[in-house]
Amino acid sequence: MTLIEVLSILSKSSPFAVSTDRTDESILQSYKDYLYIETKVEADFKKNLLALKKDEIIFLCGSSGDGKSEILTRYKEDNKSRVDFHLDATHSFNPSQTAIHALDELFAQFKGNDKPLVVGINIGMLGNYAEEGADQHNDIKSSIKAFLENQAEDISVKHRFLDFEQYPKFTFCHELCSSDFAAQFLARLAEPTLDNPFYALFDSEMKKSGHTMLTANYALLGLDSVQKNIIALLLKARLIKDQFLTARALLDFVFQILAMDGYLFDNLFSGADNELLEHIQSFDPSNIHTRKIDEFVLQFGLGIEDECLTLLKEQVKPLGVCDVSTAASYLRMVYLLKDDTQFANKYINELKVDFDNSLVNQYANTWLLHREFDGSGKQIKELNKFYKDILIAAIHRYCNRNSPMLDKDQFFISEYNGFKTATELGVKPDFTAIKTQGVIKIGSFNAYIRVDDNALFPVSISINLLELLEKINEGYRPNKHDKNAVLLLDEVIEQIITVANDKNTLFILKNDKRYKIVNENDEYFEVSGI
Repeated sequence: MTLIEVLSILSKSSPFAVSTDRTDESILQSYKDYLYIETKVEADFKKNLLALKKDEIIFLCGSSGDGKSEILTRYKEDNKSRVDFHLDATHSFNPSQTAIHALDELFAQFKGNDKPLVVGINIGMLGNYAEEGADQHNDIKSSIKAFLENQAEDISVKHRFLDFEQYPKFTFCHELCSSDFAAQFLARLAEPTLDNPFYALFDSEMKKSGHTMLTANYALLGLDSVQKNIIALLLKARLIKDQFLTARALLDFVFQILAMDGYLFDNLFSGADNELLEHIQSFDPSNIHTRKIDEFVLQFGLGIEDECLTLLKEQVKPLGVCDVSTAASYLRMVYLLKDDTQFANKYINELKVDFDNSLVNQYANTWLLHREFDGSGKQIKELNKFYKDILIAAIHRYCNRNSPMLDKDQFFISEYNGFKTATELGVKPDFTAIKTQGVIKIGSFNAYIRVDDNALFPVSISINLLELLEKINEGYRPNKHDKNAVLLLDEVIEQIITVANDKNTLFILKNDKRYKIVNENDEYFEVSGI
């Protein structure tokens, strides 16, 4: 077997991309088995499977490609004598039967025998069955609906749901944002030991023929810094592009960056036929324009070579990287190697500053502050920076975009015949709500604010909205391309105006004239400024 042949099991076009009931004792299967990593969802599934009783059902649910069939296949053989398994609920038992009818038949059989049941099913199919399944299975449909609506108390104790979405692929912590699954997989694939059959083939081919493009890419993938920066790119795709990471997509992604014609750092931003690569392409560091990066591109084009670049070229030769011909390729390579101390030099350190993504770090830190908030003075101080300097400041600027002359606590309400109306409001974070509300999914967190004594609906903050808030505070005016974020801001402004309409004090402005009207207990109006 060659290295490319065994790596091909990672490809989405490989017969090994989807686990089935087939019995396969081939050498390639042994390579796939070596790469297998037990996840938290599998550990919980195993625990539930062992405790499963005859009238109970486990639904293992999630998205296509996340590894449901892989888990079920691993446990079916040893448990099929006491448990019935249905690996894929999108399949039917014969060509003339729909998947819904197949589930009807499956549940009827389950109710007629004394075996518990395990079903692998997509979330979409769960929803379809809850609406279209036979009435005789209303008990199961009722539990499915309760699960989909997050009404855990209404789910029958006989029905257990294990959802891949409840086991996030990425985690935030104060030192590092990571993905345990991706990190373990990359480390196992490239572990530099002959006990690793992939590395053993790499080592054999190196000794026979020296470096090829494939072995150079495998060597690059073996560097910790490269693995960490690849995971950072996958995290950006999750947060900014809302691209979920499934096991199948990750394996195909790794195959593509290793096996395509270019070096790994070029393949990574090629936008090839892989959903992860398509999104990561937009993070190509060679598209960043800063003074230092533009200077490098210009000097490279003129043939001017810094001594640090010359040193880097020598340092990467043992990895098989010997023919990098464009400035873009060098920038991509530096991006992946920037955190590796063995390559550290003045040249890389200067470019590293321009590559660091402070937005992701800022979002992660703010997300963590919301999740871990306990009401302490230190945390209140930290959260105030986000609420006062970013969220409330941006809301104020956006609300007053047509009346920028208004003071800090004044909010624009409306305009009539050239006269603008505004009022003073106290907008502040709602720390009580922050403390009592949990944060689970990394894609967003809820921000809570109060206007005077009125609590507004929570504002869902994604990384894209956070970026827009920062840009608004820098003077940016949202446009049609910011449609979704603008809708969220408009909803907040609408709530603020509702509160403002009940205020007893109103400011009226036109040109350089300013009037103040105060409603004194509904008895008379006091007007000043005339």
